[in-house]
Amino acid sequence: MNIKSRTITFTVNRKTAETFDAILNIPPKIMPDAIKHDDGWWSFTSPWGPAKLKFFENRQLGILDHQFIDNEAQWDVPMRIVSKGDDSEVITTIVKPDSISDQKFDERMKEIEKIMLSMKQVIEET
Repeated sequence: MNIKSRTITFTVNRKTAETFDAILNIPPKIMPDAIKHDDGWWSFTSPWGPAKLKFFENRQLGILDHQFIDNEAQWDVPMRIVSKGDDSEVITTIVKPDSISDQKFDERMKEIEKIMLSMKQVIEET
């Protein structure tokens, strides 16, 4: 079985705790209609239509795993925040859901990489 995935990493010019908190609160900063519900889910309009996102975090271990659900797929996304002194390394691995084609995954990855770049910029500006 061939599982397709992509790992995206980037360095943020912020300490680990600041980066962690910024990511937990980033949805409305990159998706203006994002609303956080009492159950912890964020809902918003993504580049692929209506979507929702929920973090499953462990601050002590730098874990910011999350689940992203849209009309095409459910994505279970591991994310780690690793200290690099005064900076932080954000590491995310995205595994292709069975419900989308390899071509669609490659297209989505281009958009996801843009979103990650926006995240980096927002975190560093905060």
